[in-house]
Amino acid sequence: MVDVLDLKIITQLEQNSRASYVDIGKQIGLSPSSVRERIQKLEDAAVIQGYKLQLNNQKLGYGLEVFILFKLFSGKLQLFCDQLKDFPEIHEVFRITGPQNIIMNVVLVDQLHLQQFIDRLLVYGEPTTHLILSDLKIII
Repeated sequence: MVDVLDLKIITQLEQNSRASYVDIGKQIGLSPSSVRERIQKLEDAAVIQGYKLQLNNQKLGYGLEVFILFKLFSGKLQLFCDQLKDFPEIHEVFRITGPQNIIMNVVLVDQLHLQQFIDRLLVYGEPTTHLILSDLKIII
């Protein structure tokens, strides 16, 4: 079971998944070997399922990030899922409840790219686009 120290380790890894056992240990008051053992147990128990690379999309030339709420046409879910690999712009996609049944986080070069992306989606359903202005976690 996950305890308070495990949660502190998880918090440190969320802030920097490349932090060393020594650095994490200093932050939470454990030896590096104890940190390593606890992380290994968390990985073995699938509490920690992996580590994710976080990119600066602006510096990669993608100046536009949007959320798209998407109402799939009846019977199009499986076809859409089968075609997801053809949409590299989609960074995250989730099936949700409500009037729309899909939400996507999409990264694009510019407004023209957005227009072309939406045009490709129209065969599957009705998109509603929301531009992301800023990431409030960075501001806090």
